[in-house]
Amino acid sequence: MTRNQAPLSPGDEVIHQRFGPGVIEFPKGTTAIVRFEHGLEECDAQVLKKLVGLESALSSNDWHSIREVVSKCQAAAIQSVNDSWGVFSRSRIALLPHQLWVCHRVSHRWPVRYLVADDVGLGKTIEAGLILWPLLSKGLVRRLLVLCPASLVEQWQYRLREMFDIRLSRYSTELDSNKGDFWNTHHQVVASLPTLRSDRNGRHDRMLDAEPWDLLIVDEAHHLNADESSGSTLGYKFVEDLLEKKKVESCVFFSGTPHRGKAYGFWSLMKLLRPDLFDPKQPDHKQIAALKEVMIRNNKSLVTNMKGEKLFKPVSVRSETYRYKPEEEYFYKLLTEFIAGGKAYASSLSAKEGRQVMLVLIAMQKLASSSVAAIRKALQGRLGRLIKTRTELQEAIRLSAIDKRALSAAEDSSSLLADQEGDLDLMLVEATLTLMEEEIPNLESLVQAASQVESETKIEKILDVLEGPYKERQVLFFTEYKATQSLLMTALMNQYGEYSVTFINGDEGLQDLLLPDGSLVTRRIRREDAADLFNSGKVRFLISTEAGGEGIDLQHRCHSLIHVDLPWNPMRLHQRVGRLNRYGQKHPVEVITLRNPETVESRIWDLLNAKLERITSALSVAMDDPEDLLQLVLGMSSTNILTEVFSDAALQNGVRLDQWFDEKTETLGGESVIDAVKSMVGNADKFDLSGLKEVPNVDLPHLQPFFEAMLIACRRRVARVNNGLTFKTPEEWLDEPGIRRKYDEMVFDRNVPTGNAEKVLGVGHKVFDKALKMAAEYPVSLAGSKSIEHSLIVFQVMDSITDQSGHIRRSIIGAECFKSGKCEVIRDWKVLERLNGIELVDADTAELSVVNETAKSQLGLAFSCVDDWIKTANLPFRVPTYRAIAAIISV
Repeated sequence: MTRNQAPLSPGDEVIHQRFGPGVIEFPKGTTAIVRFEHGLEECDAQVLKKLVGLESALSSNDWHSIREVVSKCQAAAIQSVNDSWGVFSRSRIALLPHQLWVCHRVSHRWPVRYLVADDVGLGKTIEAGLILWPLLSKGLVRRLLVLCPASLVEQWQYRLREMFDIRLSRYSTELDSNKGDFWNTHHQVVASLPTLRSDRNGRHDRMLDAEPWDLLIVDEAHHLNADESSGSTLGYKFVEDLLEKKKVESCVFFSGTPHRGKAYGFWSLMKLLRPDLFDPKQPDHKQIAALKEVMIRNNKSLVTNMKGEKLFKPVSVRSETYRYKPEEEYFYKLLTEFIAGGKAYASSLSAKEGRQVMLVLIAMQKLASSSVAAIRKALQGRLGRLIKTRTELQEAIRLSAIDKRALSAAEDSSSLLADQEGDLDLMLVEATLTLMEEEIPNLESLVQAASQVESETKIEKILDVLEGPYKERQVLFFTEYKATQSLLMTALMNQYGEYSVTFINGDEGLQDLLLPDGSLVTRRIRREDAADLFNSGKVRFLISTEAGGEGIDLQHRCHSLIHVDLPWNPMRLHQRVGRLNRYGQKHPVEVITLRNPETVESRIWDLLNAKLERITSALSVAMDDPEDLLQLVLGMSSTNILTEVFSDAALQNGVRLDQWFDEKTETLGGESVIDAVKSMVGNADKFDLSGLKEVPNVDLPHLQPFFEAMLIACRRRVARVNNGLTFKTPEEWLDEPGIRRKYDEMVFDRNVPTGNAEKVLGVGHKVFDKALKMAAEYPVSLAGSKSIEHSLIVFQVMDSITDQSGHIRRSIIGAECFKSGKCEVIRDWKVLERLNGIELVDADTAELSVVNETAKSQLGLAFSCVDDWIKTANLPFRVPTYRAIAAIISV
């Protein structure tokens, strides 16, 4: 203890220069056991500064500055709310109840192990940032690793930086060497899971030799797959190795489709998180109930704003029909005959060779369903390649490699984001594999027929729609192939001007664009730049391939989407619509599909949509959100089924197509799949309207009264410039790198222009955190105020058990004492609201002496009230205890 300080006793409040405020548990003379927020420490008594506790202040009639007492309580309430909800993080986007709830749910205990399986468009990056901010600002997380698909690495880096000012280092193989020591010198990293899962040049050994990670985040976690027969994927083994070797303390997985149709794979994923609860070898019914402890799923149909108003309106989908011109019809008839002949030829080959031929023919069908331009380009490439190199290539080696890639794509096409599947189709078509006898003459006939198609009716129908239902609207288009993209972009430029349209694809380039002046050009643009042009309204149209199906937000000005072609996987349609139907969308999203009712493919889509409606109906009997759950059903179904249906439908001569379709798709959305979805979602945790009253209705502006009071207390003048605060930093706050001497136009407002992230003040900003620390250490506890009608006594609730590292063990509540003798307990965010309304004017000394006895009586009443409240409160503490830290008495 400091010189001339009275001896320490149990219950005394103290300040430690490093650990902050604490309470003496057991004095030992020269040392003392002290309970701090992080746990127990034995400290040198000489360095502990004794504070004036509330009961001691009342006993000695020792009243303190109202400004300091209010500021101390505000700091405690702010920290309490943010620790539990993350609501005061510096996110540059308005926060929603379900996002705050996810943060609250995940942050209850530490270490954490959670799977967040929210529907697409509900803000997983925001949820991740909300979870991270309190942990980072308190120092519980120092080392952070984010793993995601390669195409989403830049998105994670950008969004966490722009929305939360969390700056992740991007993993680079060039920097990861024995000399570079990447893993020990970079503490917050985002990396591609497909890159890291492969152990090259000693990468895994260097990772395992580095410091452990405090938190691991895995996006699209369903790619961590394990199969009962074929074993675990490299990604699964990699993460499993990190966890088993204790290189990760906590982890949060994100996946919109965690169940991929096989119970073994799902329970294997859950076992990574909680091997004590889940085991793929155990029956479902023995572990399904435990999902609520680990899995969260929120659905679009249920999420609301703070007023309880639903945010998402149903998506409307309708079809626009067209019919082929004679030259188009002739081409497609010729192509259908070619494919039928090729499939007949394939049946005469060995199993492997036949499968290879079928893959090429299927690729042709998919290209043709997009546009004549797409299949014509592929056929021309194939014809030229066959003529030039047919006798020169070692077909067996090449075809074996292509076959492996094609089969891999069929098994998990959802992971192929940046047009890889479309590019694979082109590779297959161009492969030098004999599709049929006399193939070259047949290809020549096809190319000739395709060349007669000078304009495509599908594109003409799109132009009609743009002058009709979508007149003067911004429109997002999706197609699977770059040739179709070029065709449509050329048409739009010719109709609406060269700079009316931009594009997104995996290559970030587009060839064979015919400008209005007749010149043929190649254009290049980064997908982020194309999205910015579209979102800012600088272009009216955006044409995207599947490279824009994930990781790009396009809802800011657009609510109209046209599917130029339909992928043979309905999940892709959901991903496409998810670019517009997400938080921030101000209109119901309208979607148009294009169909020629005379084609077999169109008839198959009619049958498929009817089946999906039946699945939705089956789900709606037990669930409130069947539309969202349909996506889980589709995610659990094999894409091979639909590929077979679409590729074989045209060959079903002389049979009833609907009967054949039902037989082929019998397992799609079958009873077992629907039961699995119901069980999984029914046992997952989720936010609903009943929990809305628990979500704190406070935001960044609630921090401003506290911060301004602290600046004034430090003798700093606050100037208001352009709705922001300009001030010189107090000298006592300038003891840490990165804190400026002056700040201009700082705001407690999330709505700031992109690039002005540093202007936003909140918990986690260094200068604001300095104010919190100073206020928390004020040696005060008792004040009187004439501006309040009811006395407010502030309590700190904590967990007596300290054996869990980093577990949040403290929160703030308030007891309002009414003159009638009634007492009411309020949560931390309401405490902050009450404190913000108090005038910071000290009462007269004589008046304070008069109310001293009343204050003692109110304190006793408050203790009794809090004691009863804690018995029924749902607190995240195993053995809760509490103490009064301050009182503001009504005078």
